[in-house]
Amino acid sequence: MKEFEILKEIIEQNNSFLLTTHVNPDADALGSELAFCEILSLLNKKVRVVNHSATPYNLEFLDEKNVVEKYDSEIHKNIFSEADVLIVLDLNQANRVVKMEKGLTEFRGIKICIDHHKDPENFVNHFIGGDEYSATGEIIYDFVEQTKLVKMNKRIAEMIYAAIMTDTGSFRFERTSPKIHKIAADLLSYGVNPTLIYDKIYDQFRIGRIKLLGETLSSIELHADGRIAVMKVTREALERNNATEADVDGYVNYCLSIKNVQIGILFYELKDAIKISFRSKGNIPVNKLAHEFNGGGHSNASGAKIFNTDIETAKEKIVKSAINYL
Repeated sequence: MKEFEILKEIIEQNNSFLLTTHVNPDADALGSELAFCEILSLLNKKVRVVNHSATPYNLEFLDEKNVVEKYDSEIHKNIFSEADVLIVLDLNQANRVVKMEKGLTEFRGIKICIDHHKDPENFVNHFIGGDEYSATGEIIYDFVEQTKLVKMNKRIAEMIYAAIMTDTGSFRFERTSPKIHKIAADLLSYGVNPTLIYDKIYDQFRIGRIKLLGETLSSIELHADGRIAVMKVTREALERNNATEADVDGYVNYCLSIKNVQIGILFYELKDAIKISFRSKGNIPVNKLAHEFNGGGHSNASGAKIFNTDIETAKEKIVKSAINYL
């Protein structure tokens, strides 16, 4: 891939790098960041990883070297001026870095986006990847294998495996291809323990998440003759169960486990908005549904935010639109 050679040349010709990812990072975001950080470190480059959000507690094990910093406007006021190259991973819209957006858009050095989502914004000098990839971690794998800039090692392999495993839904989503299974097999050859990684990510939750999940499952409603399932999470329920926003990750997938449901929608009450997660089966393009509400994402997994409204009003409006996609 021509873009890989460009990225390799940029790495070789520069010394200082800043990496970041989207708000509320998942394992693909963090795994990709940390794998790329390891690559740069092996090349003796100066690298910092700074994210808008804190690392979710169930993903802290990925950052065993404690390199990820949570953005603070005072502490990090010089990070953008000190870096030669800014690399954003697992996002393709500048506003996904929230409070870091101004620094990102005004950055004077080389800006690179490594991502696998649809419809990227034009806010960088170089875009690496594309929506044919299952995960950003897969892009990092191909970059290592094709450029031979560094040798794959267990640390990089673990980060990439966590990224791919989670973003393919444990190898069950649409882009789970023969290539993905070959990549997974290769990563395991470096000593990656798939049982341990799965356990750390999915089986080490706090009790608050489980209690909140019970309430959220109890809120499920069916619409459109049982083909649309919706659930909701209120701020009051979140606080009462001592849960965090990261704990809500993955809840919406339970909607699709109901027989005959083709579209699942989660409404999550934020302080100033309603966050909506969309999931679908087959050829139902919920990214187009999300786009109606200024959101986006993948064909079967997307999201949006609606401001100045409440859950019930948002639900009525969105379910009405969702019916048109059945």
